[in-house]
Amino acid sequence: MIPHRLLASVLYHGYGPTEGLTGFPNTGTWLIFGVVLVPIYAMVVAWFVGVPRDTKTGLLGVTYLVGLTTTMWVSMLVLTVMLGIVFFGGAPEPFSPRGP
Repeated sequence: MIPHRLLASVLYHGYGPTEGLTGFPNTGTWLIFGVVLVPIYAMVVAWFVGVPRDTKTGLLGVTYLVGLTTTMWVSMLVLTVMLGIVFFGGAPEPFSPRGP
């Protein structure tokens, strides 16, 4: 029988779960939503305040953007949970107890 500590060392190479809050409110998230997506925000605002104004097309565009964003976030959440289970021995923090 292989001891648990040796097995964990071989499988996870010394990497373990992170402490504290992981996920959404990190620096990269604020950078993406605050800086990188500014052109998208400008485009959405222009759909509704620009000339010529077409509210129906603007709402259709917003619906597409929300649908695509939701699809990407949900698929990345599923992938993150799967990677956590396969490579780190358990689901990430919101789905399991807090790390050490």
